[in-house]
Amino acid sequence: MSDLLERLRGRGWRMTAQRRVVAEVLAGEHVHFTADEVLERAAALLPEISRATVYNTLGELVSLGEVIEVDTDGRARRYDPNAHHPHQHLVCSGCGTIRDVHPDADPLAGLPASERFGFTVSEAEVTYRGLCPDCAGG
Repeated sequence: MSDLLERLRGRGWRMTAQRRVVAEVLAGEHVHFTADEVLERAAALLPEISRATVYNTLGELVSLGEVIEVDTDGRARRYDPNAHHPHQHLVCSGCGTIRDVHPDADPLAGLPASERFGFTVSEAEVTYRGLCPDCAGG
């Protein structure tokens, strides 16, 4: 069973067939599907699933904090089930591929007190950009 499914069961989330399929589609590492990609994969497993059900389920998962909504450069929002493991994103500027990365340094440590302007900083989101091997031709 996937980490996401286990977390949802632990919360007592009502697991309908449709919700289960959406959670199964989101299982795995480096998963950053758009809502339409989730729908396409879910429909392959459960043909009667509707667009509204997929979109509503994604919205619920985001509201619960079980899935992160990732928005990069005005492209379609993507959904990341790796919500409980601190990480950053590496985004290909060419094709939009997103990978989870775990830098050695804490991004908060890189912001000196003089640049915090009195804020009590609680988190940081860092997005690394570049070209993936396919787009770079290598």
